[in-house]
Amino acid sequence: MRVEKIGLATLYLADCMDVLPALERVDAVITDPPFGIGKKMQGGTWGAKDGFKEMLDWDSEAPEANDLIRIAAQGRFAVMWGGNYFGLPPSRGWLVWDKSNAVPTMADVELAWTNLDRPAKRFRGTVGRVEFGHPTQKPLDLMQWTIQQVDHFGTAKSILDPFMGSGTTGVAAVQMGREFIGIEREPKYFDIACRRIEQAQAQADMFVQPSSGLRDAYDQTTLDYGKVES
Repeated sequence: MRVEKIGLATLYLADCMDVLPALERVDAVITDPPFGIGKKMQGGTWGAKDGFKEMLDWDSEAPEANDLIRIAAQGRFAVMWGGNYFGLPPSRGWLVWDKSNAVPTMADVELAWTNLDRPAKRFRGTVGRVEFGHPTQKPLDLMQWTIQQVDHFGTAKSILDPFMGSGTTGVAAVQMGREFIGIEREPKYFDIACRRIEQAQAQADMFVQPSSGLRDAYDQTTLDYGKVES
């Protein structure tokens, strides 16, 4: 296991099911698990592109619904993009990403399962281009909006993403002054996430004052890019 500490962010290079038992409960789990549709993309537009070939391996199987329910229980609130793929319990508070997408081979919308007790909400925004090498990278403004939906019930001061990918949830979290825990098992994407979150933390430090409960620890660790190997 490798652990990187970057300001208010703690990032684990590991399988999330190995790390979660040792973590304390957070305010919100916000994540985008593998959908298990990699094999279906082999003959499509995505499968023909070099950047998406590795997706056929890591996205070949979706997590079990019971595992995702356990992951959701790590937070007071939970949001899981692609939740319609997993057989999760009924939800009132679905989130809808309207992609305004003109590509006929891709879905027009993406759904997020939540345990939020409120009406479904919609975000409108295009997919955009893949900037950081991850084929299913979410737009930063979408993840900022997602955090805001949880904030409807009170500010989510601590956020966990157990399928961190290239770290967009973490970037959104630190830009908004939140404590972030990210877990990713692919070294390539983990390294990308570390760089992105380090840059976001450096920018956030100029504008965001941490909450009082975290201020002492924050003063000691701001931009302290520590590494632990085990």
